[in-house]
Amino acid sequence: MAIKRMLTQFGMGTSLRRHDYTEAASRALRDALWHNSINMAELFGFPKEAMILDVEIGVQQPDRVDKTALAAIFPYGQPTINVTHGGLDIPRPDGNPTVIANAAISVSFDMEPMP
Repeated sequence: MAIKRMLTQFGMGTSLRRHDYTEAASRALRDALWHNSINMAELFGFPKEAMILDVEIGVQQPDRVDKTALAAIFPYGQPTINVTHGGLDIPRPDGNPTVIANAAISVSFDMEPMP
């Protein structure tokens, strides 16, 4: 296999009032995905399902993120989701923080020619 990273997309998402880490992460993924229209698969003659998607999510409480819900966001490709400590929790007067999540999606392909 000759896996080659072709591009990385970045996004940010928030949960303003519910301090929902999964929702903030999903908004960060959508920010990264839907602000771009990159036709990498077609450029190299691959089906979209061949995209290898390495997803990094940063939030203050990684254990509160539902990775299965995040994987469902991707319309195609093979996502591998890693959630790490990052992002920000901004204190609010009511005691519940505003949650900020950061996302990075690296898109790769197996560039090895098929036999």
